[in-house]
Amino acid sequence: MGLLGNAVDKPEEETEEKLWVEYRKNRDPKIREAFIKQYAPLVKYVAGKVAVGMPHNIEFDDLVGFGVFGLLDAIDKFDPEKNVKFKTYAVTRIRGAIFDELRSIDWVPRSVRQKTREVEDAIGSLEAQLGRTATDQEIAQSLGMDEGEFIKTMMKISGTSILSLNDVWFSGDENDKVSIGDSIESPASLNPDVIVEKDEIRRVIADAISELPDKEKKILVLYYYEDLTLREIGQVLEVTESRVSQLHTKAILRLRSKLTNIRKGIV
Repeated sequence: MGLLGNAVDKPEEETEEKLWVEYRKNRDPKIREAFIKQYAPLVKYVAGKVAVGMPHNIEFDDLVGFGVFGLLDAIDKFDPEKNVKFKTYAVTRIRGAIFDELRSIDWVPRSVRQKTREVEDAIGSLEAQLGRTATDQEIAQSLGMDEGEFIKTMMKISGTSILSLNDVWFSGDENDKVSIGDSIESPASLNPDVIVEKDEIRRVIADAISELPDKEKKILVLYYYEDLTLREIGQVLEVTESRVSQLHTKAILRLRSKLTNIRKGIV
């Protein structure tokens, strides 16, 4: 039986909190090993969710291997004083590590990457000019497409592109980076006025999320906070899984373009 099991079968949660505090103080390799064993199944769980919709040439075992780096990173950087459960924090880090590795092997076709940038730039320019959320018709028009072509383009992008809230947004200092996903709160706390953040960057991200269309905002919350799959979200919202995928992709592109515009104004 490992450290976590020996230390306590009752109350397990309280003992784990004590172990986190102890690990932060002395970096005991035995405690680290215990946490790795305790949370290894979480890596497979996240990898399984990411694997859904991935091309057949992406092996599940590779995703698990990528995710392990995220778990190790989460264990080393977790701060028990921030009132966030380790599992919640680790899921974000594991998913982020998987996406980072997938990006590094560059399996997305160049044409799709180019089209993704074009759509993101179009959304950014339009919404900066309009001062509001751009409609599909307006985005399509700015790209010289009809609405049907735009929907097909979004299907292609959402089917092959890796777009995630684990993308990091920098505030100008390499050491001061904030994940967009880290700023998503539960539905009851989405109002930026209610979110108490340590720095301006998180407030800006929370504001950007709050300005998204309701359905896109719900998808982000359900996917990143409630940890539902795209199929499960489709059942909740009564739309197809492919439609959820398109809306998720559009929400990420919209967020990234908003934050790029804001960052240009800040830096």
